[in-house]
Amino acid sequence: MKRSYITMELENYSAIPSSKVRLVERNVVPQGVALVNPSASAKKAPNDLVMLAMEIQKEAKQNTYLHHAACNFRKQPGHVYHIYLRESGQTYFSMLSPEEWGGNGPPHIYKGSYRLEHDHSWTSVSKLEEKDNDLQLIHKILDSNKSFAITDDHNKMNVD
Repeated sequence: MKRSYITMELENYSAIPSSKVRLVERNVVPQGVALVNPSASAKKAPNDLVMLAMEIQKEAKQNTYLHHAACNFRKQPGHVYHIYLRESGQTYFSMLSPEEWGGNGPPHIYKGSYRLEHDHSWTSVSKLEEKDNDLQLIHKILDSNKSFAITDDHNKMNVD
């Protein structure tokens, strides 16, 4: 396979002072998707890192709590499960929501409903719409990158 190499003429290279750095132009909407607020993305508060660490710790504690709940069935990613608390203090998962128990409702204290994600994290049903929107955005970006990569590979084949 024959490779072709492109060389660039740097006529004005000596005109650029060595103390200056040339950055790539900023694109606030890459591939048509606004990922962040462009005016706030370059700014950071002194406690941003602390707040991020606290949020990660909170999520880790919740996931640990839920993964240690008793369960008599195999949990499948993508399904919603309901957690209850017995008088003994034991938490357990059920496939039945409080409404599905019928009669007087569940025999134990209902603590919440969560969906098991494919990465084995848990999402509260109250945050499912937000999580699904985030996942759609990620898939949109990945799909557009995939089509870009295919087009780029096709162009490379034509150059070779």
